[in-house]
Amino acid sequence: QVQLVESGGGLVQAGGSLRLSCAASGGISRINAMGWYRQGPRKQRELVATITWGGSTTYADSVKGRFTISRDNAKNLVYLQMNSLEPEDTAVYYCHADDVWLNRYWGQGTQVTVSS
Repeated sequence: QVQLVESGGGLVQAGGSLRLSCAASGGISRINAMGWYRQGPRKQRELVATITWGGSTTYADSVKGRFTISRDNAKNLVYLQMNSLEPEDTAVYYCHADDVWLNRYWGQGTQVTVSS
């Protein structure tokens, strides 16, 4: 069973930056892709960015050029560097991990609030 713990959320002004981290443990040898989703107020959960074991990345159009996902396979960590934050980025951000059998695991979420 994979466990995921996020950190790094908080309150920031528009135009500011935050860096989210997600630490994976338990069954990590089976993990392939990891990434981030978010769920804003009264919105559905949506993809933010993902990264495969080999380093291939996918981004939502709304965050391209502002957010960067990276991964440290040796430390079982995935990061989301968020720059030029906008109020529309306010959401709970969830880390996910997909294992080689395509099971998906979720972290508990971390709140990001961007004030205008």
